[in-house]
Amino acid sequence: MKKYRISFIHIFSAALFLLSSCTSLEEDPKTFISSDQYYRNITDAKAAVTAAYWGLNSSGQTPYNILFETGQEFMADDIRMGPGATNPDVKAQSTLDHSPSTLRVREIWQQHYAAITKANIAIDRIPGISATTAVEEKWLKHYVAEAKFLRGLYYFNLVRLFGSVPLVLHEIRTLDQDAILLERDPASTVYDQVIQDFTEAAQDLEWSFLPANENAGRANAASAEAFLALAYLTLANVSLDDNQRAANISVISNREELLRKSIEHAHNIINRSDRYYDLFEDYADVFKKASKNGKEHLFSAQFSSTTLANGNGWGQRTTPLGIKGANGNFSSEPTTDLISRYNSIDKRWTTFFTTSYTIGGVTTVIDPLQNDGCSVACTKYFDPDVPTMLGQSGINVPIIRYAEVLLNNAEANNELYGPNEEAYRDYNAIRRRAGLSEFAAGSLTKDQFRDSLYLDRRLELNFEYHRWFDLIRQIDRDGNHIMVKTLNDFGKPSAKDKHYLYPIPQNERDMNPKLTQNPGWN
Repeated sequence: MKKYRISFIHIFSAALFLLSSCTSLEEDPKTFISSDQYYRNITDAKAAVTAAYWGLNSSGQTPYNILFETGQEFMADDIRMGPGATNPDVKAQSTLDHSPSTLRVREIWQQHYAAITKANIAIDRIPGISATTAVEEKWLKHYVAEAKFLRGLYYFNLVRLFGSVPLVLHEIRTLDQDAILLERDPASTVYDQVIQDFTEAAQDLEWSFLPANENAGRANAASAEAFLALAYLTLANVSLDDNQRAANISVISNREELLRKSIEHAHNIINRSDRYYDLFEDYADVFKKASKNGKEHLFSAQFSSTTLANGNGWGQRTTPLGIKGANGNFSSEPTTDLISRYNSIDKRWTTFFTTSYTIGGVTTVIDPLQNDGCSVACTKYFDPDVPTMLGQSGINVPIIRYAEVLLNNAEANNELYGPNEEAYRDYNAIRRRAGLSEFAAGSLTKDQFRDSLYLDRRLELNFEYHRWFDLIRQIDRDGNHIMVKTLNDFGKPSAKDKHYLYPIPQNERDMNPKLTQNPGWN
């Protein structure tokens, strides 16, 4: 994807500087290129929406290229800082001793808003471009829908992490304080916008780009439906009151309706006769370059091993130190708690973790005593084609895939009806591929089904930036949220109810006094 370096944060910071220190200026601020003269044809439209993908896969630390690892995954119980990770700020966050001034908290906020700005520009400007053919008219509409999909995804992340956040829905083209210094919109309002963006995207996007073609990797209607199913499932478990984020699900009066909506959107994918999507027969194929953007991948962050530095940094960070012929730094390693959860016959174990690497005919066995007893490593993003520059792994990060749609549908059905036939069907599909025994209908209670599904979800989706989002929404048999107890039991005594929401970054509050702080973070 092309990288465009202008962002909401850059505009915001520059605007505040001008407002605070240059109030006597007589000339209007001008740029050397007029943006009004840029958005004129279909090529410009494609470039504008392509820029909105920046928050997914840009080099450096962007959300789906390392930032969620250091700013989120280390906080949970699947991944810990390996011997190659030394950042004290990240270490504090990994033990849940972070603060509103923590760097990664600020970067997650800023980079999401930077990407939202790019999406807003595309949404506002593309409709002003005149189509010259019916095909161009179709694609202009598609590009707007793509931008709405991406904006919906970015706000979905923000509202899950921060709760109420400022809702910016148009390009900011003024230095007026009232337009720049925004209050936080209620989480309910943000979720409404997320659902609207995904819904409108689903209406105007192509259903799928399968079999993979030149548009593979772009947003599609099926991925929008999948996120709608996940959004409604999340809402069914989460209080939208920032002051009651950890409240029991009994406060959610419309929970049954939300679960029905989740099932409805999952059905739009699962029950479609020309659905295109299905599970790979082999779990390992999810993470192979040869099967990129295949039948299980609804939407992925795209990476390539090129000189343009478009690689997936997790390839290097999850590869142990000392492997002959490789430049791994082992900044991220699986926890012993995660490893202990695998059944020895689970195919996800044999294809996902290893105790040795073979590169150029040379095999290196990982020392079982290395790294506090952790003798395995995640190999999902290990790219054997670039062993000496693993930070340029060409393996995609699956943001949402068909396996999760099945798990979400099984979960929603169990929560609404108990473990019905459909719940068993979709859950057993995941277990069958993993080589595990299937559950017979009626063999599990609702609570047993939930607990078992939560575990398989963890084993299926780890190292894919899901665990923290799962922990802050999942519940026990009494309808209480599980994050604090889970992490306390894991060995993180700092975990408290306040951690269900991130703190609002302090530097953002310093610039904008209208931003309030989340409970427990003052």
